[in-house]
Amino acid sequence: MMQLYYAASSPYVRKVMVVAHHLGVADKIELLTAAASPVKRDRNIAQFNPLAKVPSAKTDDGQMLYDSRVICEYLDAQSNAGLFPAAGRARWTALVQQALGDGLLDAALLVRYERMVRPAECRWQDWDDGQMSKIDDCLNEIEAQAATLGTHTFTIGEVTIGCALGYLDFRYAELAWRDKHPEAAAWFAVFAQNPAMLATAPKG
Repeated sequence: MMQLYYAASSPYVRKVMVVAHHLGVADKIELLTAAASPVKRDRNIAQFNPLAKVPSAKTDDGQMLYDSRVICEYLDAQSNAGLFPAAGRARWTALVQQALGDGLLDAALLVRYERMVRPAECRWQDWDDGQMSKIDDCLNEIEAQAATLGTHTFTIGEVTIGCALGYLDFRYAELAWRDKHPEAAAWFAVFAQNPAMLATAPKG
């Protein structure tokens, strides 16, 4: 059984679990609670992932896997499900869409750390503004691609973009991102109803 160090609120963990649920292997993963933090490293994770970040996984044959991109591709390879197309334009499209969703998440998490973890007297508004600008640009690109995104048949690209938009709902509801991105909102309204997305919706 694979072991997965996780945090329930992590969008990268959600990405792994969406893949696991979609592939029907979620019940074959043992979830190990972790306390990953940008300022206080979890030594339990650091024993086999020097980054001490979630998600981090250990396969049933003892191989260590990190980060979400690697774990997701590993799960897909075991099932041969095609979330990661094998070659050609479809593969590069899926990987670039994954990078787009991950990039949005990177920026959103950096802003959250700046606002919630860094002491108020040390915060840097230009940093906050720069990361929020990345989020805006990512949303604009998702809007431009929305008509091409799959809903019931999809790749790791759609999974990652879906988890990114879900994280904005979870942590940045005040952005009201749907107001300026109606095509992305329409796509997400359907994609978010996939059983794997519903099973992994963040709470709290």
